[in-house]
Amino acid sequence: MMMKMMKKPGVTSRVRRALFVLASIGVAIAGAAYFFRPSPQAQADAATAKPPGYAIGEALQPAPAAPDPALREIGWQALLPKGWDPLAPFKGLRLDELEDADPRAQIALYKARQYWKNAPVEPSLDGAAVRIAGFVVSLDGEGEAIREFLLVPYFGACIHVPPPLANQVIHVRTDKPLAGLRSMDTVWISGAMRVERADTMMGYAGYAMPAASVQPYLASPRR
Repeated sequence: MMMKMMKKPGVTSRVRRALFVLASIGVAIAGAAYFFRPSPQAQADAATAKPPGYAIGEALQPAPAAPDPALREIGWQALLPKGWDPLAPFKGLRLDELEDADPRAQIALYKARQYWKNAPVEPSLDGAAVRIAGFVVSLDGEGEAIREFLLVPYFGACIHVPPPLANQVIHVRTDKPLAGLRSMDTVWISGAMRVERADTMMGYAGYAMPAASVQPYLASPRR
């Protein structure tokens, strides 16, 4: 079904395209791999973004982490509650048959956004001392020293494509401003994770890490 839509991008309606992007992200999350096909404009925009070499929707390449017995290193799948289905809003839908004027398309898009905005979190992570890597989405001015950002699991999230599920977004705050950090830079964050929802201008977050320690993520991106 999704491949059929990919072959005809020119005839994909606005609502159907939004549904397809959301469904693609859901499929990637369910399969523990982030990658979906962006629009030509998104690809062009990403060509000038940092870090180079990542495609829209691509996750970080594996990199060794400095051992720290006080921290548990986790991946993004750990943030998903067991048994929760990110694709539930798309059950029974044939996206390739929906048009903008079809009420089912509008209803499905609304339900999908609400479902992801209110995505449940993993309660066992509340208070856990963890370390996780991802991409920065600045909540302060670009080019300024920032204290607040979202950490997301794939390149382009919240900027070139819709935000991830709320349970795949961490609201990060630091004690000191971080100079030279920009959106889509790659970092490790470490500290005490909180189950705490936030509604920000760039998307909803289901987790928070106040007073986080931030270090660069040094893996070489795919080229």
